[in-house]
Amino acid sequence: MSTDFWPDRVKVLTKQLGIDYPIIQAPMAGGPSTPELAAAVSNSRALGSLGVGYLSPEQIESEIRKVKELTNKPFSINLFVPDRDVASQPSDKVLNRLKEFSEELGIDSPEIPSPPKYNFEDQLAVVIENNVPIFSFTFGIPDKVLIKGLLERGVLVIGTATCVEEGVSLEQAGCSAIVAQGSEAGGHRGTFGSTKGTPMVGGLALVPQLTDKVKIPIIASGGIMDGRGIAASIALGASAVQIGTAFLSCEEAGVPKPWLDTLLSSKDVSTVLTRAFSGKYARGIKNRFIDEMSFLEQEVANYPVQNSLTRQIRNTAKEKQNSDFMSLWAGQGSAMSRKCTAQELVSLLVSETYDALKSMTSNL
Repeated sequence: MSTDFWPDRVKVLTKQLGIDYPIIQAPMAGGPSTPELAAAVSNSRALGSLGVGYLSPEQIESEIRKVKELTNKPFSINLFVPDRDVASQPSDKVLNRLKEFSEELGIDSPEIPSPPKYNFEDQLAVVIENNVPIFSFTFGIPDKVLIKGLLERGVLVIGTATCVEEGVSLEQAGCSAIVAQGSEAGGHRGTFGSTKGTPMVGGLALVPQLTDKVKIPIIASGGIMDGRGIAASIALGASAVQIGTAFLSCEEAGVPKPWLDTLLSSKDVSTVLTRAFSGKYARGIKNRFIDEMSFLEQEVANYPVQNSLTRQIRNTAKEKQNSDFMSLWAGQGSAMSRKCTAQELVSLLVSETYDALKSMTSNL
């Protein structure tokens, strides 16, 4: 399909990214964003992404190599910016409840984890060494020296903002573009550790406010599941969209069957925000773990301690196909999920966007 119908600002960003369609597959860390998914999206003329924030430098390098074996198109790598001032401990009530869940699953009780032997800079070094063309990040802002170094190497740098204040800070730090993450989005909120509270601004309000305050391109994210959402985002001033939940039900995604089944049977009211799994607010489909931990949510340790404490519970639940204890991340549009290949989804999204944009202008 011709790309002539995209507005000029969209064409500018897609040219910078080296893609034809202003669609970015969200970098869903923890399993969903596989090399196969990222490559399939990139091969479909959109932008595939890998979320590698949980991986060691060696694992990151392996994942990058797999993507490069499957595509010669641009792709993005995403990392978590560490917040070094949020260390905390869970309450005894939290530890006791996690112990009860562990016993039910037949595993040892969780213990306070030791810090990893690698840091953000070690992870980023692998991204640079492997000449990844696009780097995105969330949870904060890397040191300006690191961003400057990436830009000097020709890498496009994309940050995540959940409010206008964060977006302005990202522009001042030198970012190439900003993902405007609306409160509808699935998975972890990209809120900075230094931001007061956890902004819950919806995409419909966030995107136009950000486009009014910054000069760099805005990438809309949150609740976008079809071409109507893409067209609406473009009408609000976005230059592209980042989509996560819609790609979860693609064949190439690393989503276990219980998660996929729950996703495909979800409703518009199925998702909630929770700190129970990781210590950082994230949106997912409500299950038993979230429900029974909701009364202790303010007593869990901050990320990444709580995330480490629940890791074995989540992993064992995955092995046992038990959705009660899995983190079933999904956005508010989950009920619109479609089971297909990544290529089919990208094609559908582009066609639907064209139809939606055409319908808005046909009677003018």
